[in-house]
Amino acid sequence: MQPFSEIHARALDRHGDAALDARLPVVRTAAQLCAMPDDRFLAAMARAVFQAGFVWRVIASKWPGFETAFLGFEPDAVCAMDETAIDALHHDTRIVRNGQKIVATLRNAAWVQAVSAQQGGFGRWLSGCPEDDIVGLWAQLKLRGARLGGDTGPRVLRAVGKDTFILSSDVRAALVDAGVPMGKGASKRDHAAAQVAFNAWRAETGLPLAHLSVIAASSTGQVHA
Repeated sequence: MQPFSEIHARALDRHGDAALDARLPVVRTAAQLCAMPDDRFLAAMARAVFQAGFVWRVIASKWPGFETAFLGFEPDAVCAMDETAIDALHHDTRIVRNGQKIVATLRNAAWVQAVSAQQGGFGRWLSGCPEDDIVGLWAQLKLRGARLGGDTGPRVLRAVGKDTFILSSDVRAALVDAGVPMGKGASKRDHAAAQVAFNAWRAETGLPLAHLSVIAASSTGQVHA
């Protein structure tokens, strides 16, 4: 497999040091994740779910309305919504009125609430999930959450600062260029192969997975990572 130093050098040649550094996402420590309130995890889930397959800038422009309509995404408050309040969401022009995604947000509120009660905070549970098996965490998000499969779960993790790579088309292209067998990024085999590669690159460089992901994507000439 190609050493990451070569991938990094190619990314620098394409974009330059300053531009590449500006793209690197924030990665939060375990302590910082533990300190995050549960509502921010639910908000990140809702935003990723509503953005999936939709124009992101529309969601961004409406986001203050989402925050208000979903009661600040405080899980206990969302879970306490009665039928009248839930029906009102389906007619609320402050948000994108997608019934399946509204229901998914309600289900994710219940999941965040349950995990928080068991673990002393959703962030405490998330911080304990190892990055050397981040694809295992993706699988849990898909299984236990609602509409958090595919790239949506990893994008939730990226949004809250949990260290993860994302198997975007650009990252997959970089993996293939590096000699890693990779399909469309959706299979367990693809996930396992990517995890092995990123674990090796992290050991080589000391960089977090999220930074490796962005640099790898940038090495192909694009920025989707």
